[in-house]
Amino acid sequence: MSISVAVPKNLSGIKTKVALNLTKRQIICFGAAALTGIPLYFFAKGAIGTQAAALIMVGVMLPFFFLGTYEKDGFPAEKILYFMVRQKFLTPGIRPYQSENLYRKLEEKEKMKKEVRYLEAKAGSGRKKAGSKKAGAR
Repeated sequence: MSISVAVPKNLSGIKTKVALNLTKRQIICFGAAALTGIPLYFFAKGAIGTQAAALIMVGVMLPFFFLGTYEKDGFPAEKILYFMVRQKFLTPGIRPYQSENLYRKLEEKEKMKKEVRYLEAKAGSGRKKAGSKKAGAR
């Protein structure tokens, strides 16, 4: 009789557990939560009562628990929050697609050529008149 253990096909999602079946990241985040929440509770319970102090303590500790446990698509919570901030505030919003209108450029070029021809013709007729006046003056 043999004992069989199911091994997952994708081993990249397995994280090494350090202590109490928690990863190093979770231990650090839970420790930071305890270091901020517990002293806050003891300082606040005398002024506002134990229930209110406990609620404030939980509110202060929840973000640390969130950072330690949440993971989506292999990214931890702070990376996801960084991606959101970068998308919303650090990069430009709308980047409209603008194509080159080659037909409009050809039209503008043709219009410029016509204008140049017109100005040359106008300047040429003006020279002839000016030249004939000089010839007649002699």
